Amino acid sequence: METRSRIDILSLFLYFAIAIVGIASVYSATYEDGAMTLLDGRSGKQIMWFGVSLFVGIIIFLLNANFFEVFSWYFYIPLMLLLVVVLFIGADINGARSWIKIGSFSIQPSEFAKYGAAFAVSSVLSSIDFSFNKRSDVIKLFAVIVLPAILIIIQGDTGSALVFASFIIVFYREGLTPILLVLGLVAIFIFVLTLVIGFSYFAITALVLFLVFTAFTYTNKKMIIPSLSILAVVVLFSLSVQFLFNNVLQQHQQKRIQVTLNLIEDNQGAGYNVNQSKIAIGSGGLTGKGFLNGSHTKGNFIPEQTTDFIFCTIGEEGGWLLSSLTILLFVLFILRLLYLSSRAKKKFKRIFILSLASIFFFHLLVNVGMTIGLMPVIGIPLPLISYGGSSILAFGIFIFTALKMDASRDEDLTSES
Repeated sequence: METRSRIDILSLFLYFAIAIVGIASVYSATYEDGAMTLLDGRSGKQIMWFGVSLFVGIIIFLLNANFFEVFSWYFYIPLMLLLVVVLFIGADINGARSWIKIGSFSIQPSEFAKYGAAFAVSSVLSSIDFSFNKRSDVIKLFAVIVLPAILIIIQGDTGSALVFASFIIVFYREGLTPILLVLGLVAIFIFVLTLVIGFSYFAITALVLFLVFTAFTYTNKKMIIPSLSILAVVVLFSLSVQFLFNNVLQQHQQKRIQVTLNLIEDNQGAGYNVNQSKIAIGSGGLTGKGFLNGSHTKGNFIPEQTTDFIFCTIGEEGGWLLSSLTILLFVLFILRLLYLSSRAKKKFKRIFILSLASIFFFHLLVNVGMTIGLMPVIGIPLPLISYGGSSILAFGIFIFTALKMDASRDEDLTSES
């Protein structure tokens, strides 16, 4: 009873507020006539899965405060095995073998893999002898997020695999050198620039910049070899971009990136979803067309509108005001999670809650970004809003576990920085 009374009320309120927006959005996106109630169709299933999440949340709060830390690897290993199992018995849906069918229900293990990875990351980082200066520790840390990402890529779900990159934020917060982050951003910049202007122009630009730099530092002979080495690495990476783009990414993924970068216009093909989504959101104006009154939503112009593109329903029917309010709810929830993480007295709990905040941020950034054309369409849900039992349940379990850890913080005997 003591820990239950200490549950963070603000976090719970934000959780329910986002959930209500999600249920209303799914209901509106699937509404057909006056005979359909909130408990029918996908909105009814959405409510059911939230109910299941609450039930599991109650069980979580009845567990011992140290249960999750002691059994952290017992969450990670079985979930990784599920990712392997789905490769053999999984059902193909939308080109990805990511679901295990159980009767009329489908479970997507990749949604729960994030939860398991958070435990493994927290366990590795909070171990007494862990150090980012030890190569073996760093390899082990990256292995626990690379393994599920590779298994999910094999399933054909690149979008879900990319979510594991959000753990880099956690690593940085816990002491990873910012040089790796900078190098990652530089690599993304080179990748995009090479696709936009082509390898030849990029190589010429890089060479010109090298010559200019050499002209200003010609008196320092020691800079020549390092500068030449950097130039060679940059040019070789740029040269590999086209090969990676053509041979690693699938054709529909290539077109989505090209559409996002305005390299091609394909409003009837790869760019159709995004184009229709932007039209729907733009037509909502300041206050929107009103609940259940979205013409684009009712006309079924946008495929996957209850899942990946649910945000365009919010934009069309609620306008800029409801869209901004929804994003604000997410931002406040993420900030609250960061606060809960900062006041945790055990390193394991701090890292776990921070992992949840990072994953939430990544989902929000990418999902909203792709519905307004700022990000390629990679197919990840908007947490607690997009329709999907696995996503709703996985995030619910994730959130209630984090809240349980926060509620039991005073029971921790030791305080760790």
